[in-house]
Amino acid sequence: MAGENLNDLAAFVVVAEERNFTRAAKKLGVSQPALSQTIRGLEAQLGLRLLTRTTRSVAPTDAGERLLATVAPRIEEIQRELMVLSELRDKPSGVVRLTATEYAAESVLWPAISKLVDEYPDIKVEVMIDYGATDIVKERFDAGVRPGETIAKDMIAVRIGPPMRMAIAGSPEYFSKRKPPRTPQDLTAHSCVNLRVSSHGGLYVWELEKKGRKLNVRVDGQLVFNSSRLLLQAALDGRGLAYLTEGQMKPYLADGRLIRVLADWCEPFSGYHLYYPSRRQPTPAFALLVDALRYPQTRRA
Repeated sequence: MAGENLNDLAAFVVVAEERNFTRAAKKLGVSQPALSQTIRGLEAQLGLRLLTRTTRSVAPTDAGERLLATVAPRIEEIQRELMVLSELRDKPSGVVRLTATEYAAESVLWPAISKLVDEYPDIKVEVMIDYGATDIVKERFDAGVRPGETIAKDMIAVRIGPPMRMAIAGSPEYFSKRKPPRTPQDLTAHSCVNLRVSSHGGLYVWELEKKGRKLNVRVDGQLVFNSSRLLLQAALDGRGLAYLTEGQMKPYLADGRLIRVLADWCEPFSGYHLYYPSRRQPTPAFALLVDALRYPQTRRA
């Protein structure tokens, strides 16, 4: 197909993936009628119907599914290579997309990102908050941030933070009505504030460990959030026990607003790592971000 049709193919990919012309047009920054005309022109040139349209949805035909499967990866590869070429200038530019938990984004990513965007005004950074095992390739992220133990072995992992511990805690008000748990099994008799993992809809399991013995505890309570901030606030307000990183709870443990329990079941782990596919060629903008995040904070020459 002629080179000038690359944009038409890219437009088709977005429509096929979004399955909605309105959303696709917004994502592409064009009007819906113009996008519809582009797709009709592509179908006319190919002599094939690529999309089945109804008043409520859009779905690829068999030909459209085949084209999507073969073209989408190549379009992404071409766009990435063009981005690399465009960044071979004095000032690196481009968009870096990351996924991380709320606390990782605030405590580790933000300090580095804040400095990076000041130094390189042509670099844009997008951070999406998620607590699950996000498929960064499928979701088109450049990298993700998770504890080192949870990262797949086929990924490149770069340490970006110190070792960490989890903590279980509740407020003095909460413990005025209940006895503190002495074993993980005691948690089943307590009201616990749960975290919902948006990527798969389930509740986050409390992973406890003591002297090599590991337990996954499923707790229950009246409240479920998909935000660690709300979970922490609920614990501070006496609504139940919370299971969060020690760093998130540290100020409140220090001033007595939270009381820690089962500390001997919360052993240290390796801490946050930035991970990305080994087969992906990092852009200059991404390489700068990795360098800024690397722990300990020593820049490469």
